[in-house]
Amino acid sequence: MQSVLSVLDQEPIRFFVSFGVILFLVLNLAAVLTMAERKVAGYIQLRYGPNRVGPRGLLQPLADVFKLFTKENVSPNRADMWIFLAAPIAMFIPAALAWIIIPFSPSAVVADLNVGILFFVGITSIGALGVIMAGYGSRSTFSLLGALRGAAQLISYEVPMILSLLGVVMLTGSLSLVEVVQAQGGGFWNWYFLPQLPMFFVFYIAGLAEVKRVPFDLPEGESEIVGGFMVEYSGMTWALMQAAEFASLALISAMSVTLFLGGWQPPIEALDLGNFNWAWFGLKTALITFTFQWIRWSVPRLRMDQLMNLGWKILVPLCLVWLFVTAGLMLVFPSLGQ
Repeated sequence: MQSVLSVLDQEPIRFFVSFGVILFLVLNLAAVLTMAERKVAGYIQLRYGPNRVGPRGLLQPLADVFKLFTKENVSPNRADMWIFLAAPIAMFIPAALAWIIIPFSPSAVVADLNVGILFFVGITSIGALGVIMAGYGSRSTFSLLGALRGAAQLISYEVPMILSLLGVVMLTGSLSLVEVVQAQGGGFWNWYFLPQLPMFFVFYIAGLAEVKRVPFDLPEGESEIVGGFMVEYSGMTWALMQAAEFASLALISAMSVTLFLGGWQPPIEALDLGNFNWAWFGLKTALITFTFQWIRWSVPRLRMDQLMNLGWKILVPLCLVWLFVTAGLMLVFPSLGQ
């Protein structure tokens, strides 16, 4: 047994095994979050939600997966099949691959990159390509319109998202997510959401827009009453797009926790769980994910002009102003930087 563990701990075997585990968890996470989404929607709207399959509907994700596996994949006659089928993969792979840099605990991270934040920004930017591929490959007017709206939204909100990360980089002096979490040790008063509160809200709002959640689900056009760029998809291709959305939702929640809420660090040192500090990370991530779902079923959709005005006229200037404030405070109080 010891020899097997020593072999698994060697590179690149450790990396591939760890990434396989991450991929398995992400796929199951999509099913669990689908269930949670419907339950939260039911509670908010004073109804039951899934309650037929299994006790309290807990086996509903399994039934959904079985249905989607057996459902026929239909595609338009004029579709460019290579692009049409590659689009869901181009959306899912970046959402899953970005998880390799997330530090669940001090000893549970697949790849501790010294440019982890830069890797996150780069890999998540590919998602816009998948949206364009889905709209173009469908050869449908409504799909293409939804794809153009979605790409415009994703590219626009990447700007405030990237700017909101710079304050954390300045305070930490590193692009490594592990070092970012370690810099927030000692109690919740050391977490970066306090000195970087405006940046935290900007990252949270931009994250909502990046995963195309209400009130930023503009790819789904309210005027044409269709599903935006994914209107021509069905069966497992549609399921893969939904899995990519929920994987991205959990990823943004995990990044919010890592960058601003102390990652695996407990609120106070007396609650430190040692090797089980991943429980704190999971609890914080679940709470942030719940707020995303809460907003999804409580807030109306914005218009396209309101969405763009919020991003370019409010969030971007706010980030720039707070970057100057952060830089000024670091000059006056050098102890703020690591």
